[in-house]
Amino acid sequence: MVIDTHSHLDVEEFHNDLPDVIARAKAAGVGKIFIPAVDLPSIEPMMAICQNYPGYAFPMIGLQPEEVKADWQEVLNHMWTFIETDRSSAHPQVIAIGECGLDFYWSREFEQEQLAAFEQQVQWSVSTRLPLMIHCRKAQNELLAILRKYEADLPGGVFHCFTGNQQEAHEFLRMPRFMLGIGGVSTFKSSHLREDLPAAVPLDRIVLETDSPYMAPVPHRGQRNESSFIIEVQKTLAAAYGVSEEEIAQATNENVKCVFGSFIKEF
Repeated sequence: MVIDTHSHLDVEEFHNDLPDVIARAKAAGVGKIFIPAVDLPSIEPMMAICQNYPGYAFPMIGLQPEEVKADWQEVLNHMWTFIETDRSSAHPQVIAIGECGLDFYWSREFEQEQLAAFEQQVQWSVSTRLPLMIHCRKAQNELLAILRKYEADLPGGVFHCFTGNQQEAHEFLRMPRFMLGIGGVSTFKSSHLREDLPAAVPLDRIVLETDSPYMAPVPHRGQRNESSFIIEVQKTLAAAYGVSEEEIAQATNENVKCVFGSFIKEF
């Protein structure tokens, strides 16, 4: 069994065949899938999927940085109400705050809003003990500056879709209780991750993800990504680290348990 810690199963690309996608994931050995909300409209369809696949699909709620606009505070207020309601229920479902973070790749138009929205969600993580699912692109220094303010109190989390170099990995992993999320980019011919990860990142700091439907791994590159393709990432990491695929599964599952185990009953 492996765990896909980041898959956008709620998006339009899966509307016509989601049961088949889930069936293929289970057949491939994917034991759990974590699904992030990225804005207010995504919460309802994401929660519906998790309710339809209890014990298999797990919800995360946050405001993705590219969705941060002038109304960010109003959006976060609504999200917080939802999280509070979930946490006060007899059977809370939400396992993480996210997908949240910073993204200055295309524009810094809403830089201050992104910084404020991310810090508020970091504060949620501290108060709820829910781990963070973090998106970071062209903003590592700014993001780590915020996290370090709360370092002693944060429960941990995942730096989603890590594609950086050894130095960037080192800086992220200075944050205790955080993992790097590794996905399909690791299989790309041009990727340096196959060399940099074994050199700088121990196996006890990695989790697997697809970020489906985006960034499908080789040999599916260019296709719609889906959770069953995570096996290609598992194979790639096994070869890179010189261990068996079973050892990759065992190590990454244990890492998921370390971060999310307080909110998931069975592994």
